[in-house]
Amino acid sequence: MKRHAPAATRNRQPILDVLQRHLPANGLVLEVASGSGEHIAHFAAALPGLAFQPSDPDAAARASIDDWAQSLGLKNVRPALALDAASSHWPITRAAAVLCFNMIHIAPWEAAAGLIAGAARLLPPAGVLALYGPYHRHGRPTAPSNDDFDRDLRRRNPAWGVRHLEEVAALAQTHFAAPEIVDMPANNLSLVFRRQPSA
Repeated sequence: MKRHAPAATRNRQPILDVLQRHLPANGLVLEVASGSGEHIAHFAAALPGLAFQPSDPDAAARASIDDWAQSLGLKNVRPALALDAASSHWPITRAAAVLCFNMIHIAPWEAAAGLIAGAARLLPPAGVLALYGPYHRHGRPTAPSNDDFDRDLRRRNPAWGVRHLEEVAALAQTHFAAPEIVDMPANNLSLVFRRQPSA
């Protein structure tokens, strides 16, 4: 049942290094679009004080996520939930942090909007929304490979594409402070948003 994503093996530790500076010591962490489950398994093993709630709209992905957690004996990973980021109805009402990696470029823009709105509903003041993936920045690709990737995505589905960092930040500004931006390997970025208390 387990799925394997080579990119997850490469990037899970650099992402964890960022998360360890921002996640709370305890509480529930929701991951949206958990995919194979390899990220959340790695994070849960390293952060036993946190409870992790994986999710994915795809049933086969949820089976992979649960298989990873069970085979590794991770007691702090809950069974994966069916969750559509674009929906206004999520099967969870509260979280200390929300994570989403490598999703918004392979989904319609409505999924990014739904992700930010959903995270705003769930998070307490100063709660963390952490994103990771490729972005355009200042109107330009951060690397030629990201430009090639963007064209490939748009050929596969015109609603997909590498997103502009500034557009994502503008979408979030009603609910979240400006993100901390962390350069990551392979021309990716981590964006760490904090929920504004007054929003």
